[in-house]
Amino acid sequence: MKRNIFAIAFAAVLAVTGNVRAEVSAAKAEAFVKDVTNDGIENIINAKISQQEKDARFEKLFNQALDLDFIGKFVLGRAWRTATPQQRKDFIAVYRELNTKTWSKRFDEFKGKSFTFKGTTPSNSANQIFVNSTVAMDQGEPAKVIWRVKQTGDTFKIVDIVIENVSLAIAARNEYAGFIKNNPGGVEALIKNLQNKVKTM
Repeated sequence: MKRNIFAIAFAAVLAVTGNVRAEVSAAKAEAFVKDVTNDGIENIINAKISQQEKDARFEKLFNQALDLDFIGKFVLGRAWRTATPQQRKDFIAVYRELNTKTWSKRFDEFKGKSFTFKGTTPSNSANQIFVNSTVAMDQGEPAKVIWRVKQTGDTFKIVDIVIENVSLAIAARNEYAGFIKNNPGGVEALIKNLQNKVKTM
């Protein structure tokens, strides 16, 4: 009888902690993404500043808004488990630099545009939620942009961006997995490949 009581009590605790763990503030997550996009458009794209200053501001915003350590671990996939501590460190560093430089240039595509937010959608992943938005394009229908946001305490971070049903994180994961599979140098070769890309940017 005691065993049954303890089992029920333990199950109840799990249920409560599970609900707390999965609870994400939809309103705060959406407000966070709105702030990020507004900051990027108003204080970077539309600002009358030098390109060097734009790059510096974008790098700061990018590193504050995205959990690049979390994303980097995800995109490296199975190779993360076999990578050495130094390789993990080097990969995260080059992945961060590559994405900062790439999106610093691509963000200019949103000049003169604004995002329209369409609420949120629950995620099956703990502490995560999808923030839905659209952005007007020069031609055709507005593009759908979905932001996967992770909440840790009172802190929010973007962990993926899905543009027209294409996940940038999954696309990178598939690309890197293919590279590692077809290259005998494995993770080390991937790191060097990305480092060379950064040098030419």
